[in-house]
Amino acid sequence: MMDNTNTNSFQKQKNKEEMKKQLITFVLMIGFTIFAFAIVATKAMDKMFAVPLLLILAVVQVGFQFYYFMHMKDRGHEFPSVMIYGGVFAAMLTIAALVAIVWW
Repeated sequence: MMDNTNTNSFQKQKNKEEMKKQLITFVLMIGFTIFAFAIVATKAMDKMFAVPLLLILAVVQVGFQFYYFMHMKDRGHEFPSVMIYGGVFAAMLTIAALVAIVWW
């Protein structure tokens, strides 16, 4: 019976830490979104600097989504991870092909 209590306590602590990480990530994503809207709304930056910065913020947010909210960091999610990474690879390949076609 003592082992069950320790296991429950450990699981509660683990869940609490996981929730804390998700809340911090959520706040960071909201902050990035507000920052991106501020860049666009105020037009304080030149487009040549603002567009790459917005793309970087978008990639960081996608990473947060995959890692924390889609549980890509957890064990047992190998098949969904492979499928998502495959989709990202296919999307990047498609974009590269379209850019190459338009460029020439």
